[in-house]
Amino acid sequence: MSGMSYQTILYSTEGRVARILFNRPEVHNAFNSGLIREVDDAVERAGQNENIRVVVFSGTGKSFCAGADLNWMREIIHFSFDQNLQESLEIAEVMHKIYTLAKPTIARVNGAAIGGGNGFLSACDIVVASEEAIFGLSEVKLGLVPAAISPYVILRIGEGRAREYFLTGERISAQRAYEIGLANRVVPAEKLDEAVNAIISSLLSSGPQALASCKELIQNAARMTFDEAKEYTARMIAQLRISAEGQEGMAAFLEKRKPNWVKE
Repeated sequence: MSGMSYQTILYSTEGRVARILFNRPEVHNAFNSGLIREVDDAVERAGQNENIRVVVFSGTGKSFCAGADLNWMREIIHFSFDQNLQESLEIAEVMHKIYTLAKPTIARVNGAAIGGGNGFLSACDIVVASEEAIFGLSEVKLGLVPAAISPYVILRIGEGRAREYFLTGERISAQRAYEIGLANRVVPAEKLDEAVNAIISSLLSSGPQALASCKELIQNAARMTFDEAKEYTARMIAQLRISAEGQEGMAAFLEKRKPNWVKE
């Protein structure tokens, strides 16, 4: 296992998996500007590492991410509009970078995910939560809104649920998070790693370019007209069929063997 030195996160790689852990357990992994910038850097590193095929986000200690750090909020309350705008743009940028990363991402929600913590998990492809996890979009209680994270949370839970939970700010249990689509799977705490590892194994059995193209397809197709989608999707599958990966995958299927991207 290799590691890199950060102040607010832990970044490590093992085999074809990169792990980004929020590492401020003393404040329940609440984020500040330093954590945002370090996560941005770690996502860049994982994206540029050709050996990495899956990225897992989680938190150290008992929480996933408790939203914005109170000490940071004491600072930004005195910021000008332009300073606040810059900080907010950095948050929006890291969320978008996670969402558009051309590699599958998993949020391993080991505990509380409050406020902006829901942005991190919603920007991921698959969310696996402990039964003990609790969620909340409580910004309105502070006279604020879940602004930068809203595109990703709304995509996950839909406008109707967003209206309910953005406006009430009420806590959401793990089971309820599953029911509304905020979490894909909920498992007992002691089974969390087992569930995440099973998903990793499934992802690693698929073609890496196909997975990247799937993410692109999901992000783009639903926003196109049917006429636009016809051309776009036809071109995508035609290109994949003649690609080295597509040729290998189809040959492996026909020859009843594992494709070359699957390591024993």
